Amino acid sequence: MRRLYIFFFFIAALFMSCTSQKKLTYLRGVDSAAADSINQKYIGYKEPVIKSGDQLLIFVSALDPETATPYNLPTVAYMSAGTNQLSSTNSIQTYQVDEQGKILFPVLGELHVAGMTKDEVRKMLMEKISETIKEPVVTVKFLGYQVSVTGEVAKPGKYSMPYERVNIFEALAAAGDMTPYGKRDNVLVTREQNGKLEFARLNLNSPDIFASPYFFLQQNDIVYVEPNNVRAISSQNLNLYLSMITSLASMATVIVSVISISGK
Repeated sequence: MRRLYIFFFFIAALFMSCTSQKKLTYLRGVDSAAADSINQKYIGYKEPVIKSGDQLLIFVSALDPETATPYNLPTVAYMSAGTNQLSSTNSIQTYQVDEQGKILFPVLGELHVAGMTKDEVRKMLMEKISETIKEPVVTVKFLGYQVSVTGEVAKPGKYSMPYERVNIFEALAAAGDMTPYGKRDNVLVTREQNGKLEFARLNLNSPDIFASPYFFLQQNDIVYVEPNNVRAISSQNLNLYLSMITSLASMATVIVSVISISGK
């Protein structure tokens, strides 16, 4: 009887293991032969637009540095340790995009930048600044380009990316990749766009993911990895499944006994 229980438990555990192993790989069926059809659908990277709440790093320079000074935030003065000398350093040129999508820029005042790309803001500033200084150079970058990854990943959290061209796989890699219990065919991406929330489900097993506008993430996107059935079995429902296996084993024992008696 005990051996029969062990046998049925082993069979059930083996079935669960085989089922989960089949779901651990990404992009099943993607190979060199599929490259042409994938590239026909591939959307490619699009530069993200600026949104309320973003922080921008903007720095203005010119052939004559003094002419660019009014267009940058003021320097910070400090006293060097052990001396009476006053030193100064440029402050970080950080601008917060307010709820109206505006920044307050030196000399130029309020500028509406929400909905624009970094390059569009750079060109706008260069056009305005060129009216007063010669050959200005404007640098615009996102400060703290972040995405959040939660759910069935090794290290859930908010991650500052070192670059702005980040796709779904790179975000998962930053979070230590999915656990074996994550659903690879139903990853949820939440994005705020034009003051409204957007939701998209991504199948990381399908080559169609390269045609999704959510393959490349934008700042402040949230990636949620849903747990699969194996996680449910391995946690709160474990006792229920063990009880079911025990019941099946008991039924099988009765059936075997009946057959044995009938055959005598």
